[in-house]
Amino acid sequence: MSAPTLQEFQQQVSELLLRHRSLLDVMTKYSQSNASVNRAVSKSITECGCIELSARQQGFTPELELDEAKRQTKSHMAGELCEQCADIIRSEMGKNLFYLSAYCNLLGVNLDEVVTKESEKCSTLGWFNLT
Repeated sequence: MSAPTLQEFQQQVSELLLRHRSLLDVMTKYSQSNASVNRAVSKSITECGCIELSARQQGFTPELELDEAKRQTKSHMAGELCEQCADIIRSEMGKNLFYLSAYCNLLGVNLDEVVTKESEKCSTLGWFNLT
């Protein structure tokens, strides 16, 4: 079975969402699910220990060339998620995506269009997109 498209997933969410049809409910559930993703990642560091975090200043300077900046950039993470932590994080991300889709449905926004437009913006703006 192939993965559903964003449009198919958004339609599925629309058909399944029964209890939280209020925009306020969906807003708060989306925020809560986002916090759950972050909590699951934190627990993989603090409880499981499969990944470690060691954050320092990135050290960017205005004189730094873009390709050099890319090579210098660090994720601050060491290690790899164990399968148990990865499963938990995937599950929490799935719930987050569910509520993002519900949010889109209530506002009449097509999630596929959101991704397409953001991808086009990234392609057009390149490195300067996130600055």
